[in-house]
Amino acid sequence: MMLGAIPGGDAVVEGCTLQRGFDDEYDVVVVGSGSGGAVVATHLAEAGRRVLVLEEGPYYTPEQYAKFSPMESLREMWREAGLLAAFGVGATPIIAIAVGRCVGGSSVLTGGVCFRVPSEVHDEWVHALGLADLGEKSLEPAYEDVERRMQINDVPESMRSHDIRRIVRGAESLGITFKPIRRNVVGCQGNSLCNHGCPAVRKKSVDVAYLPKAFEHGARLVSDALVERVVVHGGRAVGVTGHLIDRRTRDRHHAFRVRAPVVVLACGTLHTPLVMQRSRIGTDRDDLGSHVTLHPAVRILAHFDEPVDGHEGTFQSVYSDHFASEGLTLVGVHPAPNILAGALPGIGPSHRARIRELPALGSFGGMVHDQGGGTVHMGPSREPLLWYSMAPRDLARVRRLITVLGEISFASGAKAIYPPVFGVPGIHNVTELRRLEHEPLDARRIECMAFHPLGSARMSIDPRGGVVGPSGESHDVRGLYVADGSVLPTSVGVNSQVPILSIATKIAWRIREDTRAVASTGHSWWSRVRWQIPV
Repeated sequence: MMLGAIPGGDAVVEGCTLQRGFDDEYDVVVVGSGSGGAVVATHLAEAGRRVLVLEEGPYYTPEQYAKFSPMESLREMWREAGLLAAFGVGATPIIAIAVGRCVGGSSVLTGGVCFRVPSEVHDEWVHALGLADLGEKSLEPAYEDVERRMQINDVPESMRSHDIRRIVRGAESLGITFKPIRRNVVGCQGNSLCNHGCPAVRKKSVDVAYLPKAFEHGARLVSDALVERVVVHGGRAVGVTGHLIDRRTRDRHHAFRVRAPVVVLACGTLHTPLVMQRSRIGTDRDDLGSHVTLHPAVRILAHFDEPVDGHEGTFQSVYSDHFASEGLTLVGVHPAPNILAGALPGIGPSHRARIRELPALGSFGGMVHDQGGGTVHMGPSREPLLWYSMAPRDLARVRRLITVLGEISFASGAKAIYPPVFGVPGIHNVTELRRLEHEPLDARRIECMAFHPLGSARMSIDPRGGVVGPSGESHDVRGLYVADGSVLPTSVGVNSQVPILSIATKIAWRIREDTRAVASTGHSWWSRVRWQIPV
């Protein structure tokens, strides 16, 4: 490959603007710029490593995406324009999957909710799986580092919308308590568009909280750069190859190669297994691409007698763990009007009539701590095929969750609710609601979504039980690390942003220590192989 270094001296290079590919060398190459990749890149750049981040998605500054409409955000920054889905196997709904495809990844498009991993999940990781490094005390320094950098704080009551205030009062009348959510937002203005990129630039997503620090310490990033393979030489990862992407057509054009003695995959649960499979790494492992958990979620729309101003306040302000023993977490959420309108029943005049009711509609949701029955496979296009078989226990929990949300809505004064079940136009009392939970129902009629795919390259002590070890290094290839949601060994039952950030922090610290010895030797082994790496 007769190509030179990455042109220009800017920290961020938009690959779609380059007139040729490149062939360059770094200490560390990180594939993906979301919650895993941005964290690892920042810590290793701060430690003095020469770091390059390669991101398949486009680069937009916070000031640019702040001006996007919700539909522009879906088109420009969401993978498959928000139409990605897990295909249900057996008694399983089709589940819409929300995943980012941009510099900053899904972190740019979350509601900003920040939970630590629950203590009981930590205990399972330590005592059942032997992962002492993932214990609560072991992760405490990483949690603290993440919470400091992300400026995580409680949402004040003053930022609760009118419909959330009604929901909380209704829930309290049933003995169900709610708590303020913790978010990585400072000075929220209540635009309620967090999952489309904060229009006020107040959310501390990783493109704001981490990557600028990485750039200050010399890291560089190339957007529109699709990594296709990890290059392995003598049992070690020694670089990556791929193609730059035309941002408009998404077609591949110029090829590139990056040589590095440390390769970090942070492509997310859906794409990290594909890169490994294309690279013929771990392909004999049943665990690669398996055990995917999703946190299946549903939402209820509640029709009140008066406007509830659901968009006047923080997008997500409260949650309840009252039903944690049943595997349910309740979370306040009020999506953009066009998203809500699409969830309303009816067609033609009946649908238009319901759309006119939007000001009087409240929205509330919840998610299930699932067992995990997803598998990632290569598809006919660049995107994976994700199959998901919901455990009978989890399907029962989804139906229970709909009932709980509806009961709270009626206790809050709703005159009707629209459940997430296709073919059910509306429910007007609790008796109808409870009957729905136990009626014979094809699971495919349930409108379900998910925001936290995890576990496709899970961490394990025993190489026979996972894809990477406790340090995040591949069981099969030295120098190859995975640092994203795919390494989480089980579902966590809460929003996954802080768990991913904290485990990626721990992995980054381990890489920093592991590579210190390599750096002190002057990369003697690296000098011997650096020019032998094939394209």
